[in-house]
Amino acid sequence: MPQTADRPEPMRPAAPLRPLACAGLLAALALAGCGPSSDKFAPACPQLRLLNDAADLTRMRGQGSDLTDLVLQARIAEVPASCKAGAKGTVAAEISVVIDVTRGPASTAREAELPYLVTVVLGDQVLDQKPYTVKAVFPPNVDRIRVTGETINLAIPVSQDRTAADYTIYTSFRLTPDELAYNRSTRR
Repeated sequence: MPQTADRPEPMRPAAPLRPLACAGLLAALALAGCGPSSDKFAPACPQLRLLNDAADLTRMRGQGSDLTDLVLQARIAEVPASCKAGAKGTVAAEISVVIDVTRGPASTAREAELPYLVTVVLGDQVLDQKPYTVKAVFPPNVDRIRVTGETINLAIPVSQDRTAADYTIYTSFRLTPDELAYNRSTRR
């Protein structure tokens, strides 16, 4: 309702905002306690990143490049993660990879294997890299699905000078040279 000179808009009570403000303050206090020395709160997690050139997977029939030649298209949609204190000197990180998959008009199969990599990096140094595969199974009359890979458990070494947040976990598809070239040619 517009405000007029004779009838100002009534003030709203502040009480309903207090629980939200308290929740925000409690969340800020909880985050302030995170780190390797805190026993009450979850430790910091490594940074999560996607490799831009390898976050998508496009498979074409033969040398085709037309939409009618599309066999499969997939995109890494999410990488949910959680962390907790691990064995002495480690943070136990748990991640999974969520992939959106579309079956193209050139596909003759109702199943597809989606190969991906999880790489742990500290600065410029690759500490660990492992290949994984998730199977996409399309039910009848369904051409788009979301699949989740296996739960991956990682032990991240930490110390007084290094937290899990100093590490980066990269996720990407394992692409052929042609698939990588296709991704790079279609980026804008």
